[in-house]
Amino acid sequence: MSGPESARRVDAFVVGAGFGGLYALYRLRALGLTVQGVEAAAGVGGTWYWNRYPGARCDVESMAYSYSFSPELEREWVWTERYASQQEILRYLEHVADRFALRPLIRFGTRLVAAVYEERTRLWRLRSSDAQEYLARYLIMASGCLSQPRLPPLPGLDSFGGAVYQTSSWPHGGVDFTGQRVGLIGTGSSGIQSIPIIARQCAHLTVFQRTPNFSVPAHNRPLDPQARQALMENYPPFREGLRRGFTSLIPNETAQPSALELEPEERERRYQAAWCEGGIRLMFCICDAITNEGANDTLVDFLHARIRETVKDPQIAARLLPRTYPLGTKRLCVDTDYYATFNRPNVTLVALRETPIEEVTPSGVRTSMAHYALDSLVFATGFDAMTGALLAVDIRGRDGLRLADAWREGPRMYLGLMAHGFPNLFTVTGPGSPSVLSNMVVSIEQHVDFIAELIATLRERGVATAEPQADAQDAWVAHVAEVGDTTLFPRAESWYMGSNIPGKPRVFLPYVGGVGPYRKQCEEIAAAGYRGFTLS
Repeated sequence: MSGPESARRVDAFVVGAGFGGLYALYRLRALGLTVQGVEAAAGVGGTWYWNRYPGARCDVESMAYSYSFSPELEREWVWTERYASQQEILRYLEHVADRFALRPLIRFGTRLVAAVYEERTRLWRLRSSDAQEYLARYLIMASGCLSQPRLPPLPGLDSFGGAVYQTSSWPHGGVDFTGQRVGLIGTGSSGIQSIPIIARQCAHLTVFQRTPNFSVPAHNRPLDPQARQALMENYPPFREGLRRGFTSLIPNETAQPSALELEPEERERRYQAAWCEGGIRLMFCICDAITNEGANDTLVDFLHARIRETVKDPQIAARLLPRTYPLGTKRLCVDTDYYATFNRPNVTLVALRETPIEEVTPSGVRTSMAHYALDSLVFATGFDAMTGALLAVDIRGRDGLRLADAWREGPRMYLGLMAHGFPNLFTVTGPGSPSVLSNMVVSIEQHVDFIAELIATLRERGVATAEPQADAQDAWVAHVAEVGDTTLFPRAESWYMGSNIPGKPRVFLPYVGGVGPYRKQCEEIAAAGYRGFTLS
């Protein structure tokens, strides 16, 4: 990088303009800091800008999946559906950016490509993709947990003569599949949401499934105006319940019984009620779904029965039954008519465990058993989760230490907020925090508030830097692993474990100790003068 005379000086540099980046810009500007944001997209929205695939929708209820920092914003924005669509969430974030005048703080179409910590000045020297350089006291990575798309390196992909799409970067004008033979690879959340809609439009849909996924019905519906108003009148305690609850996903969390303590009839009744209510409540109607294999098995049996009831062909139903991992250890999906779609005569399911893909040809996809002629190919193959977007930037901390080298055996962070050796580098919902296991907006607000309050403390004390102590970081990493090992999560080959990326260290990435307990630990650390951090 070039000298200081060519660099623009700011107090705080924020990467990303989704929920995390927008709130970070808002909070840091309120401290009186000069702030610069960058965003790779042409507009705000983060994941909700890019993921415009058919059926894209949040799996957390809209009245909970929204900012709580502004009562005025809460009153003026009217959510229309139980589970908001991508379009509605994007409109909401655009409204937030305009209402709080955040757009002028952001350079769009711009990525951070390199960040080097300078020991002498205690500043971060930054270079963006438009060749602009910055000097910043604080670097805040709000680049998202699911923002680095993964495209599997299939032989022959470049030879395919039709159109190729990724759910994670869908054309803004949409895609018309009318009359087409479409192949879709991947049955995670994006695939499960898009398959029913694509199937209704195209001539024929071939779904290439490597690992079947558990999914539950959304039972999405327009929000009842009276119910919405009643919740608005009770919004503060509702929000506080999300912040202090274990999951931040289910309002009014209450203690639940063990599945194994219930009589079979009562257990079935409880599961059926959660199924009929829709959404992820099924995971939380017992207390031990993710910690006790026997309890988990009762839920698996229930879901297997629902799949068999829905899918008319027993052989197809059998291929859709997840059998190799416990329920919930891969992200539980929420759908509308997913399993029923496999009853359509224009839908074919290809089980890649039985007949793997050998190559993509100019006219389709060849497996070990057949060739499937296709006009378009859709990849719903997920992300390099939690670490991918951070390691995509060449970040070098104290003594030139590369973040990629520090994380060679897996990410090492204190609270999922900071890493030893990288002063004043903050991550929003980073590895080792509840993040992807929680309501992301609740976790984002908590992280940004912690970061803003720590920066305010530094400025009040006239202190230049904050950095986690090595022993505190080691203890937190060990704690995250220890708590993870008490659950069934390590039993699955999932992106929670980094297993979807060849060569990625197999480490349980999020913190499963609970949103409320994690918040309490952060509050206690701050109250103790930021125990575990060196402020120097």
